[in-house]
Amino acid sequence: MLITQLTGILGKKKLSKKQKKRINRFSYLLGIPEVGYRTTCCHWCHVMERESFEDEEVAKVLNDKYISIKVDREERPDIDQIYMSFCQATTGSGGWPLSVFITADKKPFYVGTYFPKESKYGVTGFMNILEAIHQKWQGEREEIEDSAEKLTDMINQMTESEEAQVVDDQIFERTYNYFKSSFDAKYGGFGNEPKFPTPHNLLFLLRYYHMNHSQDALKMVEKTLIQIYKGGIFDHVGFGFSRYSTDRRWLVPHFEKMLYDNALLLMAYVETYQVTKKPIYKEIAEKIIAYVMREMTSQEGGFFCAEDADSEGVEGKFYVWTKEEVYELLGDEEGALYCKYYDITKKGNFEEKSIPNFIHTDLEEINSDPVLKEKLKKLSEKLFMVREERVHPHKDDKILTSWNGLMIAGIAMAGRAFGNLDYLDGAERAVQFIENNLFRSDSRLLSRYRDGDAVNLAFLEDYAFLIWAYIELYEGVFKTEYLKSAIRLTDDVIRYFQDEQVGGFFLYGSDSEQLIARPKEIYDGALPSGNSVVAYTLLKLSKLTGNEAYERTAKRLFEHFGSKLNEAPFAYSMMLCAYIFGANPTKEIVLAGRSEDQVIKEMLRKINQSYLPFTVILLNDEQSNLGEINSFANNQVAIDGKPTAYVCENFMCQRPVFNLDALNDLIKQ
Repeated sequence: MLITQLTGILGKKKLSKKQKKRINRFSYLLGIPEVGYRTTCCHWCHVMERESFEDEEVAKVLNDKYISIKVDREERPDIDQIYMSFCQATTGSGGWPLSVFITADKKPFYVGTYFPKESKYGVTGFMNILEAIHQKWQGEREEIEDSAEKLTDMINQMTESEEAQVVDDQIFERTYNYFKSSFDAKYGGFGNEPKFPTPHNLLFLLRYYHMNHSQDALKMVEKTLIQIYKGGIFDHVGFGFSRYSTDRRWLVPHFEKMLYDNALLLMAYVETYQVTKKPIYKEIAEKIIAYVMREMTSQEGGFFCAEDADSEGVEGKFYVWTKEEVYELLGDEEGALYCKYYDITKKGNFEEKSIPNFIHTDLEEINSDPVLKEKLKKLSEKLFMVREERVHPHKDDKILTSWNGLMIAGIAMAGRAFGNLDYLDGAERAVQFIENNLFRSDSRLLSRYRDGDAVNLAFLEDYAFLIWAYIELYEGVFKTEYLKSAIRLTDDVIRYFQDEQVGGFFLYGSDSEQLIARPKEIYDGALPSGNSVVAYTLLKLSKLTGNEAYERTAKRLFEHFGSKLNEAPFAYSMMLCAYIFGANPTKEIVLAGRSEDQVIKEMLRKINQSYLPFTVILLNDEQSNLGEINSFANNQVAIDGKPTAYVCENFMCQRPVFNLDALNDLIKQ
């Protein structure tokens, strides 16, 4: 970067004498947080970087006339959220790169997204904007500062304007009807291109299916999961999903791969496998994990953030093939076979090259022919080995607590559902990495790790997603220490983030850097919001521990955000996953006996293979110290030394049972 990098302006640091001298000389202080992904997954961020920030002419203007700040939104979601709200409120839209002009006290007065260096595409050029704002600042500084003050007040009023309201008792039906009306029956997904998988929409529909036995809800989930797998948004050579598709068919992605997308999709495939028992969903889930373990896992066990879309300056170059390349690598006969099934043609489907995909392929034909399936697998492996010799996209090797929490939760779910101990070991190893590297000496959680450096007090989503991971991991390996960690972190969330006056949780903690606003986010976009996941984990922990205060806190949160939920429930699908958990009778299953006992293993296998979204599971064995977590469950012990299962629901416990068939009957009730 040719522009000066100053990171203290948005923080608590005082300006240096040199900076003050520059301010006095030019009679202003401005900052431009160009907020975007550090990886090239934000294509236009990097176009702007090449056109403007690496350009000598632009750099001279920025360094001479502005204090310039570049922010990685993955490291500072608080800064991004505040200024993105300003962008959306003043322009009606938002996105990245996010370019914001602010006063010395961090207050914004002008905002935009991508600006070309010179005016084109009907967009005013960055150079023109820089010169115009500089001139206006010199002549009308007080007017600009007054405008910035009013806009900041508007941002805070938006944050504080939540109206408590009882959640509509038809909210699940309304949300389902919205998804049904916007569903793409031919290619799956919802709405028009660009199309995002948004897995928490599917998690809600699975819960709606379970609650109402709605086959249409399940069909929407299955159609979407199959179509995104068949499309080019899935990497059929090296596995893993890209962020989103630019077209209706899921063919052409923006080729960046994000850890969180793969984590959430992993959850959706695992749960759909539990519902349907169809091997295809297990197979796809296993491919996601194979990709993550191979490409996105550090030597110490933590998970990296992302892989870029570009290599050698060209988007998608690493992933596409020509028909000639495939024939040369595989020979005429095998090349023809591969190109037939993976849609690799002379014309191509992306800039005269081909993205491997199954859109026009009948998966049933492949899955019903083991010889063909194995053949295609071997041919893909040959292409993979050759592709490994290409210049790889850049890897963003930051390790974020939040995204790691999602992946740990997803892998733990897969380990349970598939009976795969290696997956559970990988999830435990990742948690161990976080415990070793992302907690301060006073046990305050941190947000980002890279090259031995852990920084930034954790945000709400860091806590929320890690708590979720601890809960899923406990129900996979039944180590009480994981439940204790979930409880400790939940108590920290209440201590540092809760709005004690009206409910809900702030984006950043009371002990964090205080910015111009302190928002509370519940929108479930590409990522579920911290509030949504906290609500979910509060309710689950309430059932796991018997602590009803957690449930009361969650219910207060629902009421606080009730007006938003009622207005547009489909925008808060993860929040509704939490609400639907609280609205349904919950089964609490306690297995009492030694974990290595064959009957206990059989019971756990049955439970883990089943889709039980409104159930929590505890294991009371001799070493668990369960009484430290749940005194009531601690009294549910093995009777006469025999493995014993207790099933409780609606404040009533069924008669203890001692074998798998009897437990299965209780689960089905």
